[in-house]
Amino acid sequence: MKILGIDPGYAIVGYGLIEHNLTRFTPLDCGVLTTPQNMAFPKRLKSLYDAASLLIAQHKPDVLAIETLFFNTNVTTAIAVGHARGVLILAAENASVPVFEYTPLQIKQAITGYGRADKQQMQQMVKMLLGLAVVPKPDDAADALAVAICHGQSYKLNQKMGER
Repeated sequence: MKILGIDPGYAIVGYGLIEHNLTRFTPLDCGVLTTPQNMAFPKRLKSLYDAASLLIAQHKPDVLAIETLFFNTNVTTAIAVGHARGVLILAAENASVPVFEYTPLQIKQAITGYGRADKQQMQQMVKMLLGLAVVPKPDDAADALAVAICHGQSYKLNQKMGER
C-alpha cells in the first residue's frame, strides 16, 4: 500500500510517501510544498491545492494520512492552517484517495510508543523505521513521513484485529 503522509501548513506543507507491505516500510519520496509569504492567502490556498493535486496524480497513493489540527495559543494561525488542511483534503477527495486523520498524540505513540515524545526522538525513529542513513530534512518532511508510518501502523493493527 502506498501511503502519502501530510504535515499541514500554509507556508510549508511536508509530504512523505512510503510503501507499506504489513512487514516493512519503504520510503519512496519526501519533501515540502511551499507558498511565498507575500502571496495573497487565497492564492496560497490555490497553490497548495494545485501542488497537492499534482503530487497525488504523480504518485497515485492508495491513501492519504494527514495530521489533525493542533494549536496552543495562536488562533489566527490555527484557522489559516485549517483552511490549508481543507484544500489538501479536497485534493485527495477529488482524486478519490481515501483520507485518514491522526492527532499528534496518535502519531507520537505509533512512532515512539510515547505520546509526549520530542521532535528529536520522532526524527530518529522515522530514520530507523525507514532504514535511512540520515534524518529526513526539512523537519516538515520528516513529520509527514511520521504521519504516513502512523497510518501504516494503524492499518497493520486493524488488519490483525480483523483476523481474530
